[in-house]
Parts: sequence; structure tokens; C-alpha cells
Amino acid sequence: MMAKLGKLKTKSGLKKRFKLTKKGKIKRKKNNLRHLLTTAKSSKRKRHLGQSTYVHDADAHRMRRMMPYG
Repeated sequence: MMAKLGKLKTKSGLKKRFKLTKKGKIKRKKNNLRHLLTTAKSSKRKRHLGQSTYVHDADAHRMRRMMPYG
């Protein structure tokens, strides 16, 4: 009889901040859109910060280890 292994846990901070796409890429939101929105940042900068982007391939392998089931 084989020993039963426990389930792997997904990091709770990671599952709140990242989503996995159908192609397997990891989607994330951009930072720096919480304060100083009227004076320090241009409209173009704020508009681009509102869009989501993907985690870089060099960092994606670290993320996948922390989210074993996607």
C-alpha cells in the first residue's frame, strides 16, 4: 500500500494578486496607482498603470512553484 501524500497549499497572498490565463501565463496588476494621482503622475502614466500585464518569464517559474494547482 502506498503512503498518501498531503495536498500542496497555494500561497494566500499570491492567489489574491495573480490570475492564471488559459495559455498558462500569469496575469498581474501594475503598482503605483494608490496615491499622488493629481500632482505627480501624468494622465498617460495613470492610464497605462490601470492596465494589467503579465509576469516576466524570468519570474514566472517562482510563481508557479507557489501556486501548484493554478
